[in-house]
Amino acid sequence: MNDKTDSSLSRMLSVLDLFSEQRLQWSADDISAALQVSIPTGYRYVRILTEAGLLQRSTESQYTLGPRIIVLDHYIRQADPVLQHGIPFMKELVSQTGLDCVVSALLGQQLLDTHRELGQAPANLSYGRGRPRPLFKGGAPKVILAGLGPTALHKLLDAHINEVAAAGLPTEWSEFRRYYSQIRKVGYYLSVGELETNLAALAVPLHHADGTVAGALSLVTSVQRMAVIDVEKLAQLVMRAAKDISARMP
Repeated sequence: MNDKTDSSLSRMLSVLDLFSEQRLQWSADDISAALQVSIPTGYRYVRILTEAGLLQRSTESQYTLGPRIIVLDHYIRQADPVLQHGIPFMKELVSQTGLDCVVSALLGQQLLDTHRELGQAPANLSYGRGRPRPLFKGGAPKVILAGLGPTALHKLLDAHINEVAAAGLPTEWSEFRRYYSQIRKVGYYLSVGELETNLAALAVPLHHADGTVAGALSLVTSVQRMAVIDVEKLAQLVMRAAKDISARMP
């Protein structure tokens, strides 16, 4: 594949990145304008992506993401080593505690929940699989970022300085790094009302075989219920499960 073909393919696939919660439908004309390509080129991109099932026509002139993405997500779930090894341990945590159990991961600069096992009284979570979560609020993001190296952590700070400030975290590098170093030292993080005011979560990091952070394992419940739980005992339970999952990770 030559550079010109590679560039054209990359631009065509960037059509998929235009879709968001704020805009779920696009016309071929608007896609062309957004990508700054000619109208014929934009229509060609839409045709090819529709034939591949990555787009589908929703009205005469509008397109949404297509059903092929659902199939691909199924394959992603099957291939995800965290889910391959972690779901039995998640089910066991739910059985032991009655709380919801959630696995999360950092993909690029997006924090996503990738799987959830429901407890006895399922929490009403605003964020499900595939919906990006705030990077600096909640238990899972805190333990994942705490496991990053200094270079990666510094890049996140530089790229999201306003979000860091809005989350009430220090924006000066040394203090920012110290904040996450303390979380890493403790080994878990208890979030109470940070992401959603009525919910609390206790999160523990998951690791690859080389020690790099692979994601987070969390138990989620109401703030009221978490208030009467022995947090240290709960943390030890989740940390053991996370250790067992991490021991099986590539």
